[in-house]
Amino acid sequence: MKLFPRLAHPVLFFLSAVTIAAATPASRPNIIFIFADDWGWGDLSSHGHPWLKTPHLDRLAREGTDFHQFNVLNPVCSPSRTAAMTGMFPSRFGISQHFAAPAQNLARNMPDWLDVRAPSIARIFQQAGYRTAHFGKWHLTNRNTHGAPEPTAYGFDEFAIFNGGAETASADLHATPDNAAKFIAANKDRPFYLNVWLHESHLPHVPTKASLEKWSHLDEQKRVYAAVITDGDNAVGRVLEALDSAGIAQNTIVIFSSDNGPETTAPAAQRESRDNDAKAAGYGGYYSVGSSGGLRGEKRSLFEGGVRVPFLVRWPGRTPAGAINHTTAFTAVDLLPTLCAAAGITLPSDYRGDGENLLAALAGQPVKRTRPIFWDWTGKAADPHWWPRLAVRDGDWKLLLTADAQRVALHRLTTDRAEAVDLAKDHPEIVARLTQLALAWKATLPTTVDPSCISVADRAAAPAPLPVPAAPLAPAKKTTPDRAAAFTRMDTNRDGLLTPDEYVAGQKGAANIESRFKNFDQNGDGKLNREEFITPSGR
Repeated sequence: MKLFPRLAHPVLFFLSAVTIAAATPASRPNIIFIFADDWGWGDLSSHGHPWLKTPHLDRLAREGTDFHQFNVLNPVCSPSRTAAMTGMFPSRFGISQHFAAPAQNLARNMPDWLDVRAPSIARIFQQAGYRTAHFGKWHLTNRNTHGAPEPTAYGFDEFAIFNGGAETASADLHATPDNAAKFIAANKDRPFYLNVWLHESHLPHVPTKASLEKWSHLDEQKRVYAAVITDGDNAVGRVLEALDSAGIAQNTIVIFSSDNGPETTAPAAQRESRDNDAKAAGYGGYYSVGSSGGLRGEKRSLFEGGVRVPFLVRWPGRTPAGAINHTTAFTAVDLLPTLCAAAGITLPSDYRGDGENLLAALAGQPVKRTRPIFWDWTGKAADPHWWPRLAVRDGDWKLLLTADAQRVALHRLTTDRAEAVDLAKDHPEIVARLTQLALAWKATLPTTVDPSCISVADRAAAPAPLPVPAAPLAPAKKTTPDRAAAFTRMDTNRDGLLTPDEYVAGQKGAANIESRFKNFDQNGDGKLNREEFITPSGR
């Protein structure tokens, strides 16, 4: 299909220099993209949360437009951020899960970092004369990866990050808004593009003492999460304050969003953090009580709870204040073309992004999307919310399907935002059309990893992936059913997942239980799905 040309090296077409349309330096807006982490659609008081309070985000919503149909392009961090950076679906770069240590990336057939030749919104703005900076979380590689490019390779003039490569110094989590404020003050007389990528509300939870004290009247579980959200909201407030102090708020586009839906709430046993992603001790997944706002699913799910997130835009004098856009299907890949249009930047003639220029929507005009939206997911695959591996939205319709398209679900999002009613049997013609569209798109994605995006030092010591035999070996015929039976036996509440408590009880005093559980738990969500248990990594 001409719609999806197969590209052996999909990033090599970004070659031409950008040009600037008619716009004077004074009229070119500054742009600040605040990207939170695991912040659910319902985790705003302006979205109706019963006990969380987000006064600074509420201010942003009052002074700008709240887009209620904004989607990221993956339900976890790294691929979601790739889409926002490049304006392209992350699977075009082989990125379909988060960047982990190189050995795990190898097992997933993933690169170890985003290709530096990929289109980059920062590089485009830099070439157009903007000062560029990135503060906060990076995760376009992994902290255990040697030889990973730094943000400067993608077009950032300044950076202070955490979860960058092994050789990149890690910035303090809570320093992100202060670093952003200093940058704003230093560049108030020139146009700038600034990423402020917050840690909140990702694990480990590391709330400040002041925020914990603020919510001391809540129970233990709610108190920690409320404190984390307060820290994130205060970071937004710090950025808005810096703009006011610099006198440039009127000429600055401020965007707030999140990389995916809320994290799964872990059992009470996981009060302490098991996630060293931020190199900080903190609270564990028990306190992850984020809200999807009534949407189905959560982080790691292709249902809306995993990929529909907050999206607030303030552009004084351009974007309507206090408005809610219920109709425009806006996505992360639309950010690059839309923001470039806002800045008067003409994209290179050979740029082939996946997004649309939705600048008219920022101005409050009704805009109907013309291009389909695609999702590809290779991680957690359990019922009830994580089974889809592919999804496509075209117009009002969204189809979710397994990789072989043998299981599907069809939802009309404009009348069923909670994806509660499966209309697949009522509309077989729509199912057939969208299935063909999704599989045709999937067929264009790369199946091998570009060698230039591999950490040679790390992978040289990693074991090669085991070959896949044409037929199961004799031991596998015995072991797999045995493990399947063991999973069924231990899954006492029959939810398709093993909690640490269920696993411990099922092992009946075996040695090294905690370390074995962690080895099985490849996606680090604190639970084991059937696939992780029956076919553990390295088997």
